[in-house]
Amino acid sequence: MTVRAGLVWRRFTNGRLRLGWHPLGDLPFDYPPKVVLSADLALLVLGLVACLQRHEYFPTVLPLLAVVLLFLSVPAYVLFGIVPRPLVLGMATMVAAALFFAQPVESDFAPFVLMVVAAEIAAIAPKRVSIPLALLATVELVAFAVMSQALWGNDNLRTGVPMYALGILLGWLVGVMLQYQRLYLYQERENQNVRAAQAAAAERNRIAREVHDVIAHSLTVTLLHVTAARHALSTDSDVEEAVDALADAERLGRQAMADIRRTVGLLDSGRTTAGPEPGVDDISALIDDFANAGLTVRRRFTGDLDRISAAVGLALYRICQESLANIAKHASGAAVEFALEVGARSAVVRVRNPLSPGARIGHGTGVAGMRQRAEGLGGRILVGPEAGSWIVRAEFPLHDRPGQVDESAPDTREEHCALMKSIGVPQVRRPGLPG
Repeated sequence: MTVRAGLVWRRFTNGRLRLGWHPLGDLPFDYPPKVVLSADLALLVLGLVACLQRHEYFPTVLPLLAVVLLFLSVPAYVLFGIVPRPLVLGMATMVAAALFFAQPVESDFAPFVLMVVAAEIAAIAPKRVSIPLALLATVELVAFAVMSQALWGNDNLRTGVPMYALGILLGWLVGVMLQYQRLYLYQERENQNVRAAQAAAAERNRIAREVHDVIAHSLTVTLLHVTAARHALSTDSDVEEAVDALADAERLGRQAMADIRRTVGLLDSGRTTAGPEPGVDDISALIDDFANAGLTVRRRFTGDLDRISAAVGLALYRICQESLANIAKHASGAAVEFALEVGARSAVVRVRNPLSPGARIGHGTGVAGMRQRAEGLGGRILVGPEAGSWIVRAEFPLHDRPGQVDESAPDTREEHCALMKSIGVPQVRRPGLPG
């Protein structure tokens, strides 16, 4: 018998009886402590009022026992850590209501405790539990109304049954709405976590593209300078030319280290970037680095470069950097044609170099990074072979600024249908782009 009682007690306490002070905020229902305490205080106040209404029945202890049952859940949790279960809470409240109904009075407040507990249970329990308990409370109300009239000739409870039953229904609806609000809160938290994870992934991808662009450009140009120095020493014994090439390689290496430190520093949210991001004005110096390393580049700039925003300027710089680095790695002896045109509505950059016969065509990480940069700013990019050449063409929309737009400027839009057909890229119309 003792073992069975122990099993019942452990099941009632959920095996988690812990003596000490337990804040209401630790309850697993995820409601603010004020909400939980307000509901229990409402039960306590209703119970005290119903108890005082039965002063004629004193010294009986039935009303006092009912009040203890109504407010027992809060001390049981705060002192012993016993989490109130919906079924136990509902049965204790109905027992308390039965103790009140056993001593009928006029204008009874006791039925209101059934309304409050119906709301509490509906707020913490699924509908398969809250609906039967609400129906059972209504049945109890009707049963005691009939018994009160039959046994004691008191019809006060019977006349108020429709109003009390409607109150139980309204209490259940309030609890359901609270539970839906809690579920929506969970969903919103999950959505925020997903958005935060997506933002973090996008930031990591952006930093990875920056690191890739910096390292690919710097190592390519540095190796070209080192190769030139070795060639000058081994063939011409030209020490001065070799020293100049190594000096350029050292300069580019130091610049690359600074860029890498700045880019990796983006991972630390508590630090700021050391130095501004490169932009469209730095493209000329970028081309000079490749030209000094032995790459033949014919460049052409048209239009007002000041109309290009910082974000578009950074994207143009990185696209040019990646394109020239790929040419230096795979077609170092080729002549490069570079053109940057700023028109009335868009900025277009083209990088073209001859494609040697039998060259392997692939799309690596760098090409994917260029495409993401272009699409992230509402632009479009085409990368692939065209008429014996390899071409990179990127177009970005420009927002007109008052006093800076020349309406007579020629439209720089070109469709490059042959290129699009050759690499299988469909034409995509984006808002803000011409055509």
